[in-house]
Amino acid sequence: MAEYVLVAGAWLGSWAWDEVVPELRAAGHGAHPLTLSGLAEKRGAPAGQQTHVQDIVDLVERLDLREVVVVGHSYSGIPVGQAAERIGDRLARVVFVDSNVPRPGAAFVSGWPGGQVVEASIAENQGFWPPLAAADYDGQGLTDQQIARIVAGSTPHPGATLTEPAVLERPLGELPATYIKCLLDGDKPTDDVAELLTSEHWRLVEMDTGHWPMFSQPRELARILLDAAAR
Repeated sequence: MAEYVLVAGAWLGSWAWDEVVPELRAAGHGAHPLTLSGLAEKRGAPAGQQTHVQDIVDLVERLDLREVVVVGHSYSGIPVGQAAERIGDRLARVVFVDSNVPRPGAAFVSGWPGGQVVEASIAENQGFWPPLAAADYDGQGLTDQQIARIVAGSTPHPGATLTEPAVLERPLGELPATYIKCLLDGDKPTDDVAELLTSEHWRLVEMDTGHWPMFSQPRELARILLDAAAR
């Protein structure tokens, strides 16, 4: 039996996995959706990037989980990648869902054109990255109802988690990993992910949907996660 730790991306909480969790549990596995500090029901709690890493490690250790498949979507791939190496032999696999990946000394805003825009937005909004508007979800395979649900549940994202650098103790390519690329959000992985996919420990899976598959294709996403645990 695998134990899935599910971490959604920016602005989202554990509720984002509501349609995925039942599929994993029905297959006989544990499923533990996690809200990171400063978001959703934890809004107001101070948070930097290492706080988010520790949130994940603490959950695994508090519940004494083994055979852990830790899943990171979008932004959360950065803390998930760091946490995955810190839980040691508890880890079975890490799954990155159309996500960023941590690079030693680099922050979420590092090295991509939108980074400066995000930093400016954080500075203008009292240290937080404001949630997206409904129109920003167009073309991502989501229904109007799904978009409304995401927008209604989103909370401002703590800016420090996006600007603080990642800390890795060993190469990320050494971890057993699956990378899920959502094709409506770009048909190829970013260069840093493509390099990691050359590792014998990594595999690529593609989904014909947008950047939020836990909403647009939850059953298909659950199937891929179940397959990842079997490897």
